[in-house]
Amino acid sequence: MYWEKYLKVKTLHEAMEILKLYQGKARLIAGGTDLVLQLREKKKRVSVLVDISDLPELQYIKEEHGQIKIGAMTTHSQLAASPLLWEKVIVLAQAASSVGSPQIRNVGTVGGNIVNAQPAADTVVALMALDAKVVVFNNDGGEEKIPFSELFLGVGESKIDPTSQLLKEISFSLLPEMRSSLGRLARRKALALPILNIGIVLSVNKKENRLHEARICVAPVAPVPMRMKEAEKTLLSRKLSDELLISASKAAFDAADPRNSKLRGNTAYRKELVRVMTYRTLKTALATRGGVGDEAGSITV
Repeated sequence: MYWEKYLKVKTLHEAMEILKLYQGKARLIAGGTDLVLQLREKKKRVSVLVDISDLPELQYIKEEHGQIKIGAMTTHSQLAASPLLWEKVIVLAQAASSVGSPQIRNVGTVGGNIVNAQPAADTVVALMALDAKVVVFNNDGGEEKIPFSELFLGVGESKIDPTSQLLKEISFSLLPEMRSSLGRLARRKALALPILNIGIVLSVNKKENRLHEARICVAPVAPVPMRMKEAEKTLLSRKLSDELLISASKAAFDAADPRNSKLRGNTAYRKELVRVMTYRTLKTALATRGGVGDEAGSITV
């Protein structure tokens, strides 16, 4: 067996007490779709697994005071089936729908996806574009909020330590006239992580035909999901047009620094994918809720 004890808890307090008792030798498990494989392959080691899958207080999707709040134990299937997300946060619903297979989506949780910290994880890319924050419990009884922009340290590494901390909630603010979309390229019929994915979130000023805010997250083109800051600034510089989208896509191309990969392709190919997919995903995001382009190349939203 890849662990010595498997303990299933009924309360948050019980889970945190066990983590405190075992002092780094116990680890939380939710769906286990990543962790069990990592334990089998001896990429991670643990003496005690603490199963938190029976904590219904950590499964919810709700809107409160202009914010969406999601419990960390919410499954990808629940996200993908949420009418609230499909109405207001399409990028996250699309991302959850893209994860693995139906079996994986039924047990895999958004919190587990975050803690696993893979740079191309679909929901992570969407949440980075949404400028999300997480609420984390510590085993000393304290609680802290961590912005997504500060959460990831490298491939498979985040600021959340599942041997002493529990991810409780993810939240983000809804923007005025919000448009969003996920761009994704993966191997045909494959259930592995994508070759490239892009999360885009825009806030539109319809009167002036400009953007109030623009967020673009691309992965994997760095050890962590990457916000394309220069591309975002470009989108805010003037009125919407096809030329503006092309300029922003070029800025994303310039910022991307993917390594050569046998699985995903060489650097030149992946950089070109960033350019093309950023442009296409911007067009798709603007087309939600009625955005269209005309023959002159301007874009009316």
